[in-house]
Amino acid sequence: MPSDDSPIDRVNAALPQTQCTKCGYPGCLPYARAMVMDGEAINRCPPGGQEGVRTLARILGREELPLDTDCGKHLPLQRAVIDEEHCIGCTLCIQACPVDAIVGANKFMHTVLADVCTGCDLCVAPCPVDCITMVPAGHDWTAQLAAQARTNYEHRQKRLDVTHHETLSAAARTLANKPVLSATASNEAIKQETIARALARARSRRHGTQS
Repeated sequence: MPSDDSPIDRVNAALPQTQCTKCGYPGCLPYARAMVMDGEAINRCPPGGQEGVRTLARILGREELPLDTDCGKHLPLQRAVIDEEHCIGCTLCIQACPVDAIVGANKFMHTVLADVCTGCDLCVAPCPVDCITMVPAGHDWTAQLAAQARTNYEHRQKRLDVTHHETLSAAARTLANKPVLSATASNEAIKQETIARALARARSRRHGTQS
């Protein structure tokens, strides 16, 4: 980690810490490092919006640029919600969450900790039964929430660094919180059959034909 008074740390502290990866980097810190060390553009953070670009321009002594909408639009803060009735307990959303905002266990329903969720939406795509939606958070993102999100993210990265060497990579996001497989589940055929049955049950519930 950079020191508290380093340029990288100052830039990182100015980012919203949602860890959404929309900038094209696997987290706010890698993006901050790229801006300081590689001259990366300062306008690639949709959660920060134009105000965020203005702040980064001031810190780095650069010209303010319009927010790059190719990375996404600046939207009001959202949070993830899991439809627990249709959750199959696959843990894929837990593995995808960069700040440990989702709790649950293999084959048991999961839930989102609303006060921890950063609205990054990284949990939505991996869900095989489409039971995760993004809803308005009902409040603004504050410096205090950003600081807590940064702490949560750093704690998770330290845990990954102990168990995996892929920290800050796409592989790390997938491997985070990955449950230990049981002897039965280690058989790929059995795993696939288990997932298929769970998906079938979820589809049946959605169509009101649960047997």
